[in-house]
Amino acid sequence: MQAPHVLTEPAILYFGTPVVLISTLNEDGSANIAPMSSAFWLGWRCMLGLDAGAKTPQNLMRTGECVLNLPSADGVEAVNRLARLTGVNPVPERKVRRGYTYEKRKFEVSGLTPVPSLTVKPPRALECPIQMEAVLVAHHDLMADDAASRGAVLIFEVRIQRVHVHPDVLMDEHSNRIDPDKWRPLIMSFQRFYGLGPELHESTLAQIPESAYRGPDIDRARTTEDKGA
Repeated sequence: MQAPHVLTEPAILYFGTPVVLISTLNEDGSANIAPMSSAFWLGWRCMLGLDAGAKTPQNLMRTGECVLNLPSADGVEAVNRLARLTGVNPVPERKVRRGYTYEKRKFEVSGLTPVPSLTVKPPRALECPIQMEAVLVAHHDLMADDAASRGAVLIFEVRIQRVHVHPDVLMDEHSNRIDPDKWRPLIMSFQRFYGLGPELHESTLAQIPESAYRGPDIDRARTTEDKGA
């Protein structure tokens, strides 16, 4: 018989999500890039949970644009170099207590290469196999029901406009499908890095064609003009 469950109170509930490197533009036009893992996608929309005092949400609120760069497991060292850096100066006290330091030249420090996007001004990270250009649609407070926490964390809804994918992770003979056997995202689980293993079991959901989930944002993205570098 399986052992009974016990009540517990973990300080965080990061059960495992992909790492995202979000690139945005600073006030002077320089690029900021920062790692996060509180993200999920539905169709061509993405929800992002961010510390309101960090540089990324400040830039996103001001410009309404970002790029979601997805590193593979091979990119863990670059992500780790960014993990405790912030573009906010002076560094907020709560981040000082956690060992964060100020750094403006994050692309250079990480070893990642900025390349121009097509529809937004923030650059993409060349080394990331998947890069998604996005625009801000809406945002709201997390924990708005708690007076002490209100405004500390923001939830952003962004709409994807362009998806750049390295050919190595595309499905053979399908230019519009990511091959889950080739794509190996970097996963954050309880502050530690992991990768994905091989497929465990056939999924009945996989019997539904991906095209059945196609939403109107794809056609909308096609009407968005390229702005160039």
